[in-house]
Amino acid sequence: MPCPHPWIRRSLAGVALVMATAAAAEPTLREETLDAQRAQAELQARIDAADEAVRDKLLALRQAREEIRRLSRYNAELAPLVERQAATLTSRREALDTLSQTREALPGLMRGMVVRLRTWVEDDMPFLRDERLARVDSLETLLADPELDTAEKLERVLAAWHAELDYGRELDTWRGELPGEPPREVDFLRLGRVGWYYLTPDGRQGGVWQAAPGEWRPLGETALAEVRKGMAIAREQRAPALLDLPVSQPREDA
Repeated sequence: MPCPHPWIRRSLAGVALVMATAAAAEPTLREETLDAQRAQAELQARIDAADEAVRDKLLALRQAREEIRRLSRYNAELAPLVERQAATLTSRREALDTLSQTREALPGLMRGMVVRLRTWVEDDMPFLRDERLARVDSLETLLADPELDTAEKLERVLAAWHAELDYGRELDTWRGELPGEPPREVDFLRLGRVGWYYLTPDGRQGGVWQAAPGEWRPLGETALAEVRKGMAIAREQRAPALLDLPVSQPREDA
């Protein structure tokens, strides 16, 4: 077989060299391609992760803003309540301060109330006088007792005043002793603090207390009948009705 032309041999040698070089470079290109794909995948993963983080942060931001709006509305609703509570606390603090001052002044106030109560009883019509003065005496003993607390003392003093005030609104009758020589047992009738009367047990005699002279004055037959009617009313033996009787206290000109 004839030998190829020299330039043909050179060409074939070059082709062989190129093919050998390409064959040698093929693994390197494949690795570079894989590395590039891996890098692209990693980059895409980082981008996706960044997008997810951004979305999470945006969602958290929206939630934070909504929470801020909700808290703002809640605070606006609470503001009047807080103001009322602050006013209440201020009022209670002032009340406690006043209470402290009142507690310090209370013993003197109670003593003054008992003194005025005694003066009232002594200057009033002398119905149930011993009983009423005994109540005042018990209050004076009460105030001097160190074992009793102030609240109980005040309650007793107020109760005594309440009892005296009730006398002015009551229609009352009872049997008692009429002072005199000799003393007599009679039936008394009291119309508040307006009128005070008595009848003998047989109903034939009676009188009205006159505050100005401080003595009993006899009643006529018509007035005696009215006293008997008043006693029946007080004993709930007949219906209430108007009574035509002289008064015990002097009238004050308007």
